[in-house]
Amino acid sequence: MRAAEAALMSFAHRFTNHSAGSGNVDPPNLAGSQNVARQDSGKVKLDDETQQQQQQRHRLELFDTEIPRDNVPLRDGISSCQVRTKKSVSDPGRLSHIEGISNDDRHLVIHGVKVTSNNYAKKQGIVTCDNEYPLVMLHGYMNGALYFYRNLAGLSDHAFGGQVYALDMLGWGLSSRPKFQTRTLQGYENDDTHATEQVFVESLEEWRKVHRIDKMILGGHSMGGYLATAYAEKYPERIDRLILISPAGVPDERDFDVKERIRGSSFGFRLFFGTASSLWNLGVTPASFLRSLPESRGRKMVENYIRGRLPSITCPREQRYLGEYLYTNAALPGSGEDCLGKILKPTTFAYKPTLHRIPTLKVKHVSFIYGQNDWMDPLSGGVETWKRCQQMKREGKLVPDIQVYGVKNAGHLVMLENWKEFNSAMILAAGKGDRLSADSPMPFQVLDSILDHFPFFRPSMWQKKKSAALEVSDSQ
Repeated sequence: MRAAEAALMSFAHRFTNHSAGSGNVDPPNLAGSQNVARQDSGKVKLDDETQQQQQQRHRLELFDTEIPRDNVPLRDGISSCQVRTKKSVSDPGRLSHIEGISNDDRHLVIHGVKVTSNNYAKKQGIVTCDNEYPLVMLHGYMNGALYFYRNLAGLSDHAFGGQVYALDMLGWGLSSRPKFQTRTLQGYENDDTHATEQVFVESLEEWRKVHRIDKMILGGHSMGGYLATAYAEKYPERIDRLILISPAGVPDERDFDVKERIRGSSFGFRLFFGTASSLWNLGVTPASFLRSLPESRGRKMVENYIRGRLPSITCPREQRYLGEYLYTNAALPGSGEDCLGKILKPTTFAYKPTLHRIPTLKVKHVSFIYGQNDWMDPLSGGVETWKRCQQMKREGKLVPDIQVYGVKNAGHLVMLENWKEFNSAMILAAGKGDRLSADSPMPFQVLDSILDHFPFFRPSMWQKKKSAALEVSDSQ
């Protein structure tokens, strides 16, 4: 996985100018030794020329952050941390990952990447960045920090004080992968969902403490968006703005005729759904299924997935290294992936939908970003949340300011499918829209005057119950 990570890092600095007329710089020739040098240990490092190019504009750093295990609500006595850490002999302050059984159960490690724009203050015409907050990005289910490789450098040039972090959440990527068995929390004795959320919330909080980040703009994609909401719920004082990128778990299943939709489907769909639900309830995850296959077949499935889901990535080398990153991430021992059935139902609706939680957040600004063809259902998620907050405002209640953006020609992996317009949406969500150039591609924005007259997003696959639809229309 480290080789794929290093390769994607070498691509990252090439996705910077997101104006409409700019094209992508030709990707590096990673197949040879010009841009990547392989060491005897099997690790990969960027060559001097590539490093110099990056250092002129951006500094990209991979890091490992040690956090105390006791503050993460995982069961005591489970010593088999499947990806362990040990001190580096050459640099005792730095950590490296070794697969196996941990000799030190007192700590876990959060892995990630930090990108710093070297000329940010000069480019933005500011003297200091003290009043700006860094962006911290959380990936989606079965993804990792480098899924944002097309966005990191460009975002650091326009906002966030020139600093962007992307993390491998605990149990994913190259972060520690402990056995995912949660501790019972006082007051939540029979609440597996809450305990599961808190594993990620507390590990992020411990990471924040180590890095001494007083406040941040927190962004999360898909499952990362759901967990970012849970963090903002518990630690609102640490959040300047919350950016939810095609977040999972927003709509409420009770608003939909799910059973009727399934009953009215074809026999093939009902058979597929029934089988998938049984496997879901047994704790079989997509990654565990992939690990059960012969390696050649598993890799082929991932290659087909990349080509089918991401046609906008046309460079064969970029496709290959992104596929390698995804496959090796899934091939490592399972950990964070086991949260799936404790947070989401087989229908992918959440046990604790954030539709009801976001309006109560003590965070001033919450933005949603969806792809135009997003299967995560923007209308029942971000748009419905926006409608409810609008109504609550009219009733005199204090709610977050909600913005909903749509990115054209993109689906759920919006940050990869249309990275230029996605970056514009992120900069708008950060409140820095004035820094976008006149020819920057601009996302669609949900507004009162055009919501019902401009069907930007594709319709939901689930039909709303009549009572829920009438309730919404009566409130407007």
